[in-house]
Amino acid sequence: MHYMLLLMGEEVDWEEISPEEAQASLDAMGGFNDQLKEAGAFVTGGGLESRSTATVVRFPVDGEQTVTDGPFIETKEQLMGFWIIECANLDEALDWAKKTPLQNSGSSLEVRPLIGTGGEEIDGEELIRRSSGQGS
Repeated sequence: MHYMLLLMGEEVDWEEISPEEAQASLDAMGGFNDQLKEAGAFVTGGGLESRSTATVVRFPVDGEQTVTDGPFIETKEQLMGFWIIECANLDEALDWAKKTPLQNSGSSLEVRPLIGTGGEEIDGEELIRRSSGQGS
């Protein structure tokens, strides 16, 4: 089964931290990625560019689509990066999440299974049930 680890946190202002701190952070994330790869759990992952590069397409219920620059949501936390990992179950995915070098960072990881990655066939009705949070 594939799980997505969504890294949520405040955007780092790289100009406010020392090059040594930046390198230590990058090294820690690289080490975690290496652990995932060595265990055969790494599928893909990556960091995201700053929120100033974001573009949002909105689909209102009773209006036309709009395209705007930036996420502009009322929160300091935002999606900063992700991993897609392969695990036997949620417990294993949570174990990996706990190993990330995010302790004492103020960040959080949302762990969610990807639909249809457990080897089972999923029809349209089942996809709708799962997407709406109703499970199988």
